[in-house]
Amino acid sequence: MIKRRDIRALTKTQLREFFVEKGDKEFRGNQVYEWLWVKSAHSFEDMTNISKETRQMLEENFVINHIEVDLMQRSADGTVKNAVRLHDGLIVESVLIPTESRTTACVSSQVGCSLDCSFCATAQLKKMRNLNPDEIYDQVAAINKESLLYYNHKLSNIVFMGMGEPLMNYNNVLKAIEKITSEEGLGISPKRITVSTSGIPKMIKKLADDEVKFNLAVSLHSAIDEVRNQIMPFTKDFPLQDLKEALEYWYAKTSNRVSYEYVIWDGINDSKDAIMALVKFCKYVPCKVNLIEYNPIGDPNFQQANPQVISDYISILEMNDIIVNVRRSRGKDIDAACGQLANKKS
Repeated sequence: MIKRRDIRALTKTQLREFFVEKGDKEFRGNQVYEWLWVKSAHSFEDMTNISKETRQMLEENFVINHIEVDLMQRSADGTVKNAVRLHDGLIVESVLIPTESRTTACVSSQVGCSLDCSFCATAQLKKMRNLNPDEIYDQVAAINKESLLYYNHKLSNIVFMGMGEPLMNYNNVLKAIEKITSEEGLGISPKRITVSTSGIPKMIKKLADDEVKFNLAVSLHSAIDEVRNQIMPFTKDFPLQDLKEALEYWYAKTSNRVSYEYVIWDGINDSKDAIMALVKFCKYVPCKVNLIEYNPIGDPNFQQANPQVISDYISILEMNDIIVNVRRSRGKDIDAACGQLANKKS
């Protein structure tokens, strides 16, 4: 019995070569490639401009390991959360976040997470495996369809802020973005894509060396090593000095400013020292700060800071000519907000 291969692991050139070996025309590979990526075909039977015999031959040699949206939930605020079942039965979550002018896909890069951030529900899941490029791509394609269905326009933006640490699945994430941005894929501009990392210096430098065109965000949450190590224990191996040097390298190579994702908690990073440490860190490279509303995960050690503290952060950052935005959480009623993705269904 022939062991069937994952057809989406083949390049267009390899598909064309396959058809030539089978005595068919090269262009047949182009047709199949378009069905797989532009049209997101779930099965060979969907490929209606290809003969039944050819579809049968493809079925005998290959599989399409397509995702299935196992459960879709809609929030009162319009946010949509997908529980996505992978070909091996594992589940990840992805989110469609609408605003008046655009829709954003928040996608996952790992099943579970490699890291141990204390405030994040996803980090409490064991990392099962990395997602393949096509599994990442499929999440985006599914949300694009939902954007068209519910909001009557194509997906506007993509953020890699779902389950997992994208830079710990570096090659697959970059391959997925290559497909997402290709005209032979979804054709989304890399400038509309943001990859968010918890801050792995050597991988940030690799991004710069690879001359990526997408945006970079860093989950910072404190610019004081002792505090950051407490809430994100893995950062003991990645001190802020190393992160600073990596970001300076990034900016020197790309000229692209960095976004810092920053949650403020009561009694953790709500002091004047914490604010001034962030101001100092923001001076190293051009940046903006996104202050994110905390979404509880049932840990009493993490409580939303007093609104006055958040106002202090805003005023002091602005006083120092640092761009700051406040991000209100969306989809909290369906556990779709930042830090809440934890496969509660599975």
